[in-house]
Amino acid sequence: MAVWLLSCLLASVATSAWAFSLDDVAVKAKELAGRPYVAPQSNLPAVFREMKFADYQQIRFRTEKGRWADEKTPFQLFFYHQGMHFDVPVKIHEITATGVKEIDYSPDYFDFGSLQLDPASLEHLGFAGFKVMYPLNEPDKRDDELMTLLGASYFRVIGKGQVYGLSARGLAIDTALPSGEEFPRFSEFWVEHPAPDRRNLVIYALLDSPRATGAYRMVVTPGKDSTLDVQAKVFLRENVAKLGIAPLTSMYLFGPNQPSAQPNFRPAIHDSNGLAIHAGNDERIWRPLNNPRRLAVSTFAVENPRGFGLMQRGHEFSQYEDLDDRYDLRPSGWVETRGDWGKGRVELVEIPTPDETNDNIVAFWTPDELPERGQPLELAYRLHFTMDEPALHDPQLAWVKQTRLSVGDIKQPNLIRQPDGTTAYIVDFEGPVLANLPADTPVTAQVSVNPNGELVENSVRYNPVTEGWRLTLRLRIKDPAQPVELRAALVQDDKPLSETWSYQIPVHD
Repeated sequence: MAVWLLSCLLASVATSAWAFSLDDVAVKAKELAGRPYVAPQSNLPAVFREMKFADYQQIRFRTEKGRWADEKTPFQLFFYHQGMHFDVPVKIHEITATGVKEIDYSPDYFDFGSLQLDPASLEHLGFAGFKVMYPLNEPDKRDDELMTLLGASYFRVIGKGQVYGLSARGLAIDTALPSGEEFPRFSEFWVEHPAPDRRNLVIYALLDSPRATGAYRMVVTPGKDSTLDVQAKVFLRENVAKLGIAPLTSMYLFGPNQPSAQPNFRPAIHDSNGLAIHAGNDERIWRPLNNPRRLAVSTFAVENPRGFGLMQRGHEFSQYEDLDDRYDLRPSGWVETRGDWGKGRVELVEIPTPDETNDNIVAFWTPDELPERGQPLELAYRLHFTMDEPALHDPQLAWVKQTRLSVGDIKQPNLIRQPDGTTAYIVDFEGPVLANLPADTPVTAQVSVNPNGELVENSVRYNPVTEGWRLTLRLRIKDPAQPVELRAALVQDDKPLSETWSYQIPVHD
């Protein structure tokens, strides 16, 4: 009996000795924050550092070398090779029942295509990042990408039938400030070996930058709408002017609210078309995105936000007509907060871009109060990557289906529409709360406009096609060099029927 008890005790000790948690990473992050920042040194030889993108694309991971490829788990890890600006290796560890072991780099993992490389140039290299593979779309196809982690603290996640669009990040620092943005990076990862019946994968990450460090626990759960549960502890090394929590990065080039200046067969090109906010007081806000002439920063003061996200509302192919990039299949990214986040603001940054190759949209939460040095800022949230946006919305409030820009005009007695020098926006609201109303319901709109705009028309009419209501706003812009701020919401007898449409007419030089 004593021998049996002793063996059980030893087994328990052995098991706990290899237990791994967020606290293990937090210890590293706190210790790192107490030391001066040391910039990572590139170990890349010139042949990799000066590599063109087309050559870097030739370096492919050998699928048969996937981590856990010969095991029953549905998950696999594929690794990215260093090259171009991915010039600093990241450490990747595997957590098993018997310990934690670093996954060593080997050139045998990769097919280098037609590249002629000196074997000596492959010595002492490492991985630039990794991706998680899972049978998202077909049960027997294990090499669908579920999540990719490559560069700084960026990552992407998709669900069934989706293609990559917007990105998420671990942390943003001083985004859009004159001092310049700082990009923290995930320098080290730990990935739990998944059991055969495990429905999710647990990833830990250590974040480092000149002014902050962080410990992250991320649990990715694949599905029709994949999710990522995040727990984080962030430590400040030095003062930060603006700390961006749960940042999302996307692209908006043009769309119905801001059509292309040049003829284009595609009606819209964007990974996201609006910022959605669920405030702590239960207000819902929708802000359509712009591609501005000049950098634009918008802030929304929110206490204890319930959620926010960069959304791709509308997934009909006819909205995009792009057979190559399939913007209709790109998911929305929604941050569902956990616990009270306190006072702060959701910030939207819109950057001018001439084409769709640049991510020019950033949204994040920034707290009013930052922790003292050495004390952690603890956060928890769930990221949703979804094409079912109504499922995240309050069914008791209608949402904005689309915003369309038009030249303002007046219909003449001869039925010809005559432009009158105004600008018009057509906003379609829809949702079950509107579909259940009779067509003759007296729905109106509460509208506000800042002093740079003069409201000329505010009219609402039933839309039998969508079983919703269409709001038409016409206004005169007093100074095109200054923005115009608009807010509107549908009401019935002063009772809110919709989210708040909040729009900024961009500056025109």
